[in-house]
Amino acid sequence: MSVPLAYIGVIMIWSTTPLAILWSGEGAGFIFGLASRMSIGAILALLTAAVFGYRLKRNHPALQAYMAAGLGIYGSMLPVYWAAQYIPSGWVSLLFGMTPLFTSLMALRHLEGETLTARKLTGMLLGVAGLAAIFATAIEINSHAAAGICAVLLSVVIHSASAVGIKRINADIPSIVLTSGGLAIAAPLLLVTWLLAGPSLPAEIPAKTAGAIIYLAIFGSVLGFALYYHVLKHVQATRVALITLITPVMALMLGHILNDEPLNGKIVTGAFMILAGLLLFESKRRPGK
Repeated sequence: MSVPLAYIGVIMIWSTTPLAILWSGEGAGFIFGLASRMSIGAILALLTAAVFGYRLKRNHPALQAYMAAGLGIYGSMLPVYWAAQYIPSGWVSLLFGMTPLFTSLMALRHLEGETLTARKLTGMLLGVAGLAAIFATAIEINSHAAAGICAVLLSVVIHSASAVGIKRINADIPSIVLTSGGLAIAAPLLLVTWLLAGPSLPAEIPAKTAGAIIYLAIFGSVLGFALYYHVLKHVQATRVALITLITPVMALMLGHILNDEPLNGKIVTGAFMILAGLLLFESKRRPGK
């Protein structure tokens, strides 16, 4: 598969998933929405792999990669789904824009060819300033919004650690196999979490909720993760994280247009600072500069 096309596909899918995550928890509970999405996704991924003639490899690097992917999915998705109850969906994508910063810091220790320059450090500081502006706005929305931001940031840290771990393991397996293995680990963990949380099947699942769960299972889980792992396999980890520089703008607009989410001057300013910081962080010094 073409890496540029896969890259574009991830951008399109990740731009729409925050709003779908919000809708998937309406009327059914966020844990039910997440557990059902990943369970359906795991079944579809395993079937897709089988159709294309792939089997789950069981060598040590492959098992390590499945574990890194599965724990990354479980640990990053659970706080995001909880946070989606309290913050605008576009903010999820915006806060995930901090991924390159966390990924780069982790890559400094675990991956070769990563450096922290003054330019990157300045970009980090600008991004943190933008995050502070968004945090101040969150306090004005509701009492749980600030906690929601912290939950998404925790998710970003776990997601970044998973990406660096997968890149470091460097298992020689197709992306759909890695997706299948990761979801096969994450789905049972989420079902257990749902059981421990006091499971209750909704009497009726709204059509919009059901549609969001199915969309997330097919596109957000199977296709989205497969494309993401394909890109991650062929592109430097911090370059993969650049996807989160593009998706926040689209996600903020979708949330505002389709879900009437706030998009005032403070939010725009904070978003601009975060994205400008990320752009500076990922820019390269030209020769002679």
